Parts: sequence; C-alpha cells; structure tokens
Amino acid sequence: MNLVLTRIDNRLIHGQVLETWVPFVKADCIVVANDAIAGNQLKKMMMQASVPSRMRVEIGTVVDSVALLKSSQLDKCRTMLLFGTPADAVRAYRAGLEYKQLNLGNLHADKWQAQLSCTLFLDTTDLADLELLDRAGIKITSRCIPADGERSWRKLIPVVKGRN
Repeated sequence: MNLVLTRIDNRLIHGQVLETWVPFVKADCIVVANDAIAGNQLKKMMMQASVPSRMRVEIGTVVDSVALLKSSQLDKCRTMLLFGTPADAVRAYRAGLEYKQLNLGNLHADKWQAQLSCTLFLDTTDLADLELLDRAGIKITSRCIPADGERSWRKLIPVVKGRN
C-alpha cells in the first residue's frame, strides 16, 4: 500500500481534488471509503465518471476499502484515500488500516457544528473522532489546497490553542 494522501473531504471526488491534489501528490489511484456513496449507485457512477480514464478509481464501503488497501492489489499505485467524515477515518483505523497522516480538507456546515476555518465545520463527535486518531499517533493537519500552509488541527480549536 502506497498512500500518498489520506484526506477527509465531505465532497469526496471533486474538482479541487482532481485539479490540485492529484497532481501535487502524483496520485494514479483514488480510493473513496464511504458507506453512503458506496450504497448510492447514481452518485457512485457520477464520481467515477469525473475521474480521468488514466486513473484507477475504487469506491466502496469503509470495510471493503480497508480490505482492498490491505491487499496487494494497489501495491504499485500511488493512492489517494478519501473519507467523507472523521467517523469514516476512525472506522478505517479500527478496521486495521494504518496511516500516519490525515489531511482535513472540506467539511461543510451542518446543524450543530462549529466553524473552525473557512472550510471546516465540526461537531463534538467529529472532535472526539479526531482526538482518538491524534492519540493513536496520526498527524492531523488542515490544508484545503496544496498552496495553503499546513495547520495542526488542534490550533483551530480555541480551547486547546497552543497545544501541538
């Protein structure tokens, strides 16, 4: 498994990912690990159709995606892994997927979420999920596009500012 970027972005595959992140990390494969998209054939087909034909794209449930990533099927690929939510990232971690870094991209507003940056809205469950991953040794940073500077997720949260 050669993960070149592990990212949470509730839009999953979209222009920003394809036009900025794919070239930046030189990915040739995108894996989407999200149960909701995996179960929606229309959205799944639309996402697959948006990816250039030279790239491999796999869209599956979190459990199925972890199994794929742990197999040898993608060993020769430079893989970008996309989660839709922090809960997806935690479920993959608990299913045995090892990743060292996690990029927080876009998590748009929903009810009861606090705005931490122009593109990050998190609720207490999201924060607890990120805390679990952080304590497991995963480096979590916020970076919308490659041109942005990386910021520790903790520095976005007012009550824990100054902690690294």
